[in-house]
Amino acid sequence: MSVLTHDRYCDEIAHQVERLRAVVTSGADLSATVPTCPDWSLEDLVRHTGGALRWVDTLVRTRARENIPPERVPLGAGPQGRGDAAALDEWLADTGERVVGALREAGPDTGVWAWAGMLNTGFWARRMACEITVHRADATLAAGLPYEVAPDIAADALDEWLQLVEWVQGNTPREAARDLRGPKRSIHLHATDADPALHAEWMVELGEEGVSWRRGHEKATVALRGPLTSVLLAFYRRLPLDTPGLEVLGDREVLELWLERTVFG
Repeated sequence: MSVLTHDRYCDEIAHQVERLRAVVTSGADLSATVPTCPDWSLEDLVRHTGGALRWVDTLVRTRARENIPPERVPLGAGPQGRGDAAALDEWLADTGERVVGALREAGPDTGVWAWAGMLNTGFWARRMACEITVHRADATLAAGLPYEVAPDIAADALDEWLQLVEWVQGNTPREAARDLRGPKRSIHLHATDADPALHAEWMVELGEEGVSWRRGHEKATVALRGPLTSVLLAFYRRLPLDTPGLEVLGDREVLELWLERTVFG
């Protein structure tokens, strides 16, 4: 499966940082609970997201060959004090500039430690673009603001999530991953509003050998249909399956099992 260009991912990280900053400075209550991440407040979510970007910036700038603990990441926890939207915004702006600059300077093929197969900066550009895209959805839901995402990024985020699930199942001992093995079942994702040229349909197969997937339109045990952004957020467990505009056809329990077990990545 082809991926987007390194520059596209860098551009999207910069764009998503700007959109997340807009949430921070919108007057939203930073202490509000994030519905999709109920252990976090909105400020916790922003600090987590910015901290992940700072961590990747440190990995890339140092050309790290092993993991770097969070406590060794400069300003990884965010600004001192809480509840200061201006300070949080300033920190997030600097964070975005740093990580995008580091990734652009390194290019996609520089060797660096990573946790899932591809040990290069290209992995991190894609991972961070998808990470902040989904966490900005968390932030907008908490703030009661509208959410949108470019179709190519939404489709790629679905590709990347499926690749991560496939990698985790094949390379880690996690119980949740093993629970996806069993009798042959399948899930079809169908974005009903996407440009046909985007080929925004996916076939996910579960069986005794594990998870496999491909783009395409095929009959499945269960299908999830709806607008691309809604399909993306539902598949990431950010929207309930009963959200208006979404449609589940077939054996709903197979889809619910997938959503319950793919809480890793």
